[in-house]
Amino acid sequence: MNKITALTLAALLAAGAAQADTLKKIKDSGSATLGVRESSGALSYTLGDGKFAGFHVEVCQRVLGDIQKSLGLAKLDVKYQPVTSQNRIPLVQNGTVDLECGSTTNNLARQKDVAFGVTTYVTEVRMAVKANSGITSINQLNGKKVATTTGTTSVQTLRKHERATGVNFEEVFGKDHADSFLLLDSGRADAFVMDDYILAGNIAKAKNPADFKLAGEVLAVEPIAVMFRKDDPAFKKAVDDSLKALMKSGELAKILGKYGLQPGEATKAAWATPNDNPAESYKK
Repeated sequence: MNKITALTLAALLAAGAAQADTLKKIKDSGSATLGVRESSGALSYTLGDGKFAGFHVEVCQRVLGDIQKSLGLAKLDVKYQPVTSQNRIPLVQNGTVDLECGSTTNNLARQKDVAFGVTTYVTEVRMAVKANSGITSINQLNGKKVATTTGTTSVQTLRKHERATGVNFEEVFGKDHADSFLLLDSGRADAFVMDDYILAGNIAKAKNPADFKLAGEVLAVEPIAVMFRKDDPAFKKAVDDSLKALMKSGELAKILGKYGLQPGEATKAAWATPNDNPAESYKK
C-alpha cells in the first residue's frame, strides 16, 4: 500500500469513527434515551416519579415508534434523561441522550455542535411581568432586574433589540425556567424574558395567574426543534421522515392542541414547507 493510499484510508477510517450511528446503537441495545425538560411549558415538563409529558415529548415518542418499526424491533425500551439549558448539548454530543425533546432553538452557533430535525414549533420571545408593574415596553427596563434561564438565548436577544439601546438592566439567572419564574414571582426580578409558551405555562401554574401578564414587544421569532448528534444522516432522515408524516397527516396539530397550544402563522408555514432553517433566517 503506498503512502497516499494509507493516508486516504486513515482519513476515511477517522471520518467513519466521527460519524454517529444512532440507529445501530438503538437496534443493538433495544433502547433509546430521550432528553427531556422539567419545566419547559407545554413542550416538555415533569409529571413526577420519572414521568414526562408535553408536545415535544409526545412527538419524540411517536418518532421512536416509527424508528422501532423500521428497525423491526419487537420492543423498544424508552429511557428519559432530564436535561437543562446548560447540559443539553454536551449530553447529546457524548451519546447520553439520543434525541433531545425539550425547547431548544435551532441556531447557527448550535448547528456547529449538533443537528436538528425539521422545525416543529416557532415561538415568539417576550417578557412576563407582574400585572401591576406598569411595564409595557423594553425601554422601561432601565435599572430593573431581568430574569433569564442559564444557557438560553433570550437575554442576548433582548440586548440586541433596538428598543433596548441605552437600557441598562441587571441580569439574574434561574437554573431552570421554574426557578426563573420564581425570581419574578418573589420580586427578585422585575421581568422574565423567555419563549411565550414557557412564560404562559408558568403563569398558568402560578398560585394567582392574574398577578402576571405577557408584555412588551416581540423580541425574536425562533424555530424550536428536536436535537440529536451531528454527522448521522441516516438518523436525521428517520427523524425528519417521521416528523414530516405527522405534519402531513395533521397529527402534529392535534398533539399540539392537546397541550393547549395553537400553531401561529410562522409554525403553520414551517409545517407546510418542512425545513431545518436556523433562527438567523427568521430575522426581520
